[in-house]
Amino acid sequence: MATNETPKPTGDAKPAGAAAPAGGDNSPGGDSRGGGFNRGGGSNRGGGFNRGGGGRGPRREPPPAPTDKDGNELTEKVVFINRCSKVVKGGRRFSFSALVVSGNSKGSVGVGFGKANEVAECIKKASGIASRSLKKVNLSGTTIPHEIYAEFGGGKVLLKPASPGTGVIAGGGVRAVCEAVGISDVLAKSLGSNNHANVVKATLKALSELRTRDQVFALRGRTKNEKAI
Repeated sequence: MATNETPKPTGDAKPAGAAAPAGGDNSPGGDSRGGGFNRGGGSNRGGGFNRGGGGRGPRREPPPAPTDKDGNELTEKVVFINRCSKVVKGGRRFSFSALVVSGNSKGSVGVGFGKANEVAECIKKASGIASRSLKKVNLSGTTIPHEIYAEFGGGKVLLKPASPGTGVIAGGGVRAVCEAVGISDVLAKSLGSNNHANVVKATLKALSELRTRDQVFALRGRTKNEKAI
């Protein structure tokens, strides 16, 4: 006897009236690149996530140059950077130390020594210490008033005045100190240890002992125009 029952779908066949799933595999309306997950829409580099738009912030201005208490710009010179390694369980751990000379090129100079785990940080520390330890030096124009010899530890430094146009005849830490303080004509010689810290401190000691003509007359209780007996 014939019946009017509708045959049931078998296997993976789908009813004709059923809608295709949006996330089906290889279906025209499923995971098609041109359909739901379109790279040209939401995640488009030319659209929402645009690197040329608001991705970068405002341009940062460089930090201002350091100055002394009178407003003069300071010149900083790195004399020496030392690297020290410490062997630990996980390997080697490095640390750095920097020796920096700072001056305003107008008769004031200072030295700083800083330590840190990074080179930039130790230089920053040394520069801060040098700028806070400025000392006034007596100069005679572009050179020094007289010959001077000084020692600090194993460092021994001899400084002699020179005529204009001679230049700074020195090297290493002595040159860095002379250029920072504003001396452009001088003859120098390092006679002792080559340790950078001792050479720099010996140079600073020599410059601090300089006296002008008027200061020497004042210490003797005489005037500049008074004749010696």
